[in-house]
Amino acid sequence: MRLRDRRAFVKPEVMIIPMIDIMFFLLVFFIMSTLYMVNLKTVDVNLPKAQTAQTQLNVTYLVTVRKDGTLWLEDKQIDETTLLRRARVESQKNPKFAVVVRADGDMNYSGVMELLDKFRKEGITRFGLAAE
Repeated sequence: MRLRDRRAFVKPEVMIIPMIDIMFFLLVFFIMSTLYMVNLKTVDVNLPKAQTAQTQLNVTYLVTVRKDGTLWLEDKQIDETTLLRRARVESQKNPKFAVVVRADGDMNYSGVMELLDKFRKEGITRFGLAAE
């Protein structure tokens, strides 16, 4: 039977560098997965491409106009009068109310302009057009 010398034992150490690497990996994973969740509640349309498009995260209403002219509020189809009425009520409650219109790239430009004019008549002045 061999006896070990108590002085020969090395005190255990916690390696902090691998834990920091794991934390950074988890942080990047959650940031990337959150970025891909932004457009989950929308209808697929062929958006036009723009060189200077900016990402807006403070959008109250996300309206999609498909090529056939149907309107969608997030992922639910809606008629124009209901959309405008709801938007008017929301804009009266929230002074920073904003509407982003996602129109199909193959859609007629005048159809989008008519919708924007109707929003303006309802008193909504903050809106944008979505692009890729």
